Amino acid sequence: MSERWPDLAVLELLVVIAEHGSVSAGAQTVGMAQPNASRAILQFERAHGIRLIDRSPRGSTLTAEGAALVEGARGALDAARSFSATVDALQQERTSQLRVEASMTIAEYLAPVWLARLRKRLPSLQVSFQVRNSVEVLALLKAGECDVGFIESPSVPRRVRSAVVATDRLAVVVNPTHPWARRSAITAKELASTPLVVREYGSGTRTTLDDALSGFTVPAPVLELNSTAAVRGSVISGAGPAVLSELAVGSWVGAGELVQVPVADMPLERRLRAVWVGPHPLKGPAAELVTIAREESRTRRARSRG
Repeated sequence: MSERWPDLAVLELLVVIAEHGSVSAGAQTVGMAQPNASRAILQFERAHGIRLIDRSPRGSTLTAEGAALVEGARGALDAARSFSATVDALQQERTSQLRVEASMTIAEYLAPVWLARLRKRLPSLQVSFQVRNSVEVLALLKAGECDVGFIESPSVPRRVRSAVVATDRLAVVVNPTHPWARRSAITAKELASTPLVVREYGSGTRTTLDDALSGFTVPAPVLELNSTAAVRGSVISGAGPAVLSELAVGSWVGAGELVQVPVADMPLERRLRAVWVGPHPLKGPAAELVTIAREESRTRRARSRG
């Protein structure tokens, strides 16, 4: 076993390559020139005798060894970020402020736990927290009106930094009297051809759904509503099917008020991201909050596997 500590910059590269699917995209995410990123990975491979990347004219993919190291790399980075963020936060004024914007699903089902933990770590920190849709979060971020945002959109604009903090799955849900409630699964074509109750344009849930159905001709929605609770209530009332986060419908499915219907040929997973403008990595209380979000996500995954 090597007595040297692993290079955290290489571990971060490994994680973002796994998330983005290429060395060039990973290098751009961490603000590193691609030749430097390739050189750093090669040096790590030579130093440890492990090949992380399969290189070909069609691009680069993680080897089995590289993929096996990703989860451990995430843990090491989380620990390093937590330590660094706590040091940075403690160096700031006790009356420091943190402005946070979050999209609706994150704000309702994940952020309260994150903010409670942040409060325990930094009790003097003043936090302003607002709920928007993902497009609004990005607009406020670029206008300099928030320090860190959390969005559900599948992509982010150029010049906006981002980091995956959690994963989520969208679910097709119907009223128990709907014909789909008796089906073991539906197809993507059936979903695309059915008028749905949907969130408004700009929400991460709507953007993810629109992207998933982009290859189909989609009818006008039954209803277009600007809150998850309103969409869920409309489905319960029998207005029509909807696609919402599993976080937002789990309790209602468990109580029998909604039925979740699998889609046989369409993945509906998505990544939830922290976004910010400025240097990489984040500093201070914003970095502390992002680290907490990652830690909580790892805890949730471990519980679900257990």
